[in-house]
Amino acid sequence: MIDPPRFRVAWGGLGALAGGVAALLLATSGRYGYHRDELYFLRAGREPAFGYVDQPPLTPLIARAMDTLLPGSLTGLRLPSVLASALVVLLTGLIARELGGGRGAQLVAAASMGVSAVLLAVGHLLSTTTYDLLAWTALTWLLARSLRDGGMIWLVTGAVAGLALQNKPQPLVLLAGVLVGVLAVGPRAALASRWPWLGAAVALAIWAPNLVWQATNGFPVFTLSAAIAGGSSGSSEPWYLFLPFQLVLVSPLLVPIWVLGWWRLARDPALRTWRAFAVAYVLVAALFLVTGGKPYYMAGFFPVLLAAGAPAVVDWARRGARVLRTGLLAAALALSLAMSSLLMLPLVPVGELARTPIPDINYDAGETVGWPEFAATISAVHARVPAGERVAVLTANYGEAGAVDRFLPALAPAHSGHNAYWGWGPPPEDAGTLIVVGLDEAPLRRWFGAVELAARVDNGLGVDNDEQDEPVWLVRERRAPWSQLWPQLRHIG
Repeated sequence: MIDPPRFRVAWGGLGALAGGVAALLLATSGRYGYHRDELYFLRAGREPAFGYVDQPPLTPLIARAMDTLLPGSLTGLRLPSVLASALVVLLTGLIARELGGGRGAQLVAAASMGVSAVLLAVGHLLSTTTYDLLAWTALTWLLARSLRDGGMIWLVTGAVAGLALQNKPQPLVLLAGVLVGVLAVGPRAALASRWPWLGAAVALAIWAPNLVWQATNGFPVFTLSAAIAGGSSGSSEPWYLFLPFQLVLVSPLLVPIWVLGWWRLARDPALRTWRAFAVAYVLVAALFLVTGGKPYYMAGFFPVLLAAGAPAVVDWARRGARVLRTGLLAAALALSLAMSSLLMLPLVPVGELARTPIPDINYDAGETVGWPEFAATISAVHARVPAGERVAVLTANYGEAGAVDRFLPALAPAHSGHNAYWGWGPPPEDAGTLIVVGLDEAPLRRWFGAVELAARVDNGLGVDNDEQDEPVWLVRERRAPWSQLWPQLRHIG
């Protein structure tokens, strides 16, 4: 079977689309505040390691680098995410070109990804998901070329895979799915040379430091996965919503493009070389569904699905009532951009956010407001402690601890049993007074002789996020050394 022709790359149009997405994300990235995960990454970046219980080291290192280059700048912290999102748009167009798409198909695929809800949601935050989406898109592009051309491109694929695994383990699932797909439907000849295996060796070599860290620490990634499957994450969803969520990750109006793309990958003889991607999509979706993965874990498949569907959609638009069909396609893209922007970007004035359904639809929106008010509450409680007393802060989760570390340097470092914070140790033994945020009263009364409810967190916006109305305790008279208490506080999720 002859592969489809490769048309010239529409560099001008793709560059304009990628630049437009970058401009939109950059313009809105500083409108609210830090996300809880960003506050965590900033602290983790100051505790360099080959791995953490909930992630490899890449994103914390990026956070540290940007905070060093542009200290205290929220927009600066998020600049790499903006650039990563622009690259996702560009690469989606390049994938369409590899799959036989001309200029129109390249632009439709890239525009569809550019207006997608998932890209805008993660593109204006520093997030492991942002770089994971870029990693899947880049790997898809490289795999498409590797399966067709073979040779040394496999080494580049391996290098990108190794770097991707230093951000999240999920790319391993993509690679495994494509491998099974190749074995099932071809092209098996692509695996007959030494190059794919040399590429795998390159990936393993780059990933090795984090893999060794996981092994020496009991593979906490599996504990984390089990906790996420149990619903411990704020962005977890019930299993029965996993498939419906796929319909909104790009846009409900653009579902026909990527569904058609999957069908073409599975059935079109012209795309036989890349049929493994259709198989991989089904296998990976089934795996995440069974194991309790988050719906957005599938986001990395949308660039190749949109790229495969775009040529057929462009052909459809050019047949028959061309003006009407082209208008409908343009309207679908424009309306998708409007919906995705309103729901996923910080466009609504922060004071009006609680009066909209946005925090219920977009969990992350609520987690980017209220941190200065949170810090002010802790500071007010601290002001009640008599001068000279050694004070430490203990929090229920890493976002709260990260906020103390960021906004209240006089009380830093904060302490928490949550994820990597637990490994950074308990409060000092000589800290006679603790400000405790978010923990339940019952265990505190077992561990301390004096427990006083000092305040409750109020973001002042009426947004019902994870910290709203959390108790802030003043506790003293610890009954046991931290060597006994600290293991009881550890939780991963």
